[in-house]
Order: sequence, then C-alpha cells, then structure tokens
Amino acid sequence: LIKYGLIPELTGRISVAATLEELKEEHLVRILREPRNALIKQFQKLFSMDGVELHFTDSAVEAIAQQAIKRKTGARGLRSIMEQAMLEVMYELPSREGVKECIISEDVILNNAEPILIYEEEIEGKKVSAS
Repeated sequence: LIKYGLIPELTGRISVAATLEELKEEHLVRILREPRNALIKQFQKLFSMDGVELHFTDSAVEAIAQQAIKRKTGARGLRSIMEQAMLEVMYELPSREGVKECIISEDVILNNAEPILIYEEEIEGKKVSAS
C-alpha cells in the first residue's frame, strides 16, 4: 500500500480498522496452548516462581475460549478472562505454605469457584501409602 502512495501512518492502522472473521473455539484453544509464549505457559511460569505447578483441565481451557466468544473479544480477551477467574488465587498462593499444585477447572472459570489446591503433605502421604 505504501508503494501506491499511502502514508505509513495510515497503513499501520488498517489492520486495526479492518474487520476480520471471528475465531472459532478450537482456534482460541490453540492460541491458549500452542505458541511459544502461550497464555497458559505464561501463567504456569508465573505460578512456578512461587513453587506451584499450575494445571488447566481441558474443559477449563474450552470454557475460557467459550467466554471469549460469548463476550465477542476474540483472542484479545483471553488474558482478561483468565486473570478475572484466577485473581484471588494468584494473590493468596504466595502466602500459603506447602501448596504444590493448583488445578483450574471449568467451574473456576464459569462460576468463580475455588481452584483445587494440592498440598505437599498430600503428595507425600500418597507416596508413603503407595510404598
């Protein structure tokens, strides 16, 4: 477009003003999981800084994608949906002792339920009873 005389300031804004096809649920799920800096990987890294493994159930990831479609925010709204659902647990985890895993289910995303927290003692107890 610049070659045909449009100024760069205008061509830089065309992508923002142009309408695009809405992404389908499977596309949003791939955006959440697959890229090198995917949102799920970012949150897992954030939680790992506190020594906690973060896991999302398949139904939770699908629920995030469905919420983005419902709100008509597309891929740009995925982060805000995740942050809104996990805000409380992100602030509470650093002060809790012994949490090793955090599992985000569909109920956490849709109904603001508490995530499943697995404590170090529970893991050690399973190992002891298994031997």
